[in-house]
Amino acid sequence: MSKKDKIEMNDEPEVLNDEMSRSQDELNDGNDANDANDANDVNDEVEALKARIAELEDKNLRMMAEFDNFRRRTNKEKLDLMETAGERIFTEMLTLVDDFERAVAVMDKTNDIDAVREGIHLIQQKFLGFLDKHDVHAIETEGADFNTDEHEAVTTFAAGEEQKGKVIDCTQKGYKLGDKVIRFAKVVVGE
Repeated sequence: MSKKDKIEMNDEPEVLNDEMSRSQDELNDGNDANDANDANDVNDEVEALKARIAELEDKNLRMMAEFDNFRRRTNKEKLDLMETAGERIFTEMLTLVDDFERAVAVMDKTNDIDAVREGIHLIQQKFLGFLDKHDVHAIETEGADFNTDEHEAVTTFAAGEEQKGKVIDCTQKGYKLGDKVIRFAKVVVGE
């Protein structure tokens, strides 16, 4: 290789480097414009996201306040209901109290035991009708199998093999309100 070829070869990298530098500068100028556009887009997106966050925080705060108001209102309604739940029942029972007062007044003035007995039976029937109206029923015990869900064994009694596990006697009636036991029947169970 001649010296001249070597010089030309050495010049080529410089020419290439100059061209690459110019291309890089052109790209950088283009990138600067793109960078500015990208920065504007990012800023717009950040602002949109901040607005969305503020909107969601406001919505969340309103929902929490609405739920708190609902909870307070519901608790107040429950409290009012508990305080006045028995009012209707007691109001209806007042007629029974009136009947008992009349019966007591008649018992003091009369010697006719049959009339007093009949009056007491009428009051009892009225009271049983009142309980039935409010879905309160006596628990069946006569000849029933002993059931711990409805009966409370007071004692056991040796009654033979055929009466084993059966209710022999009821010492206190039990009652249900609908399907819920409100007082267990106290019974004697055969063994």
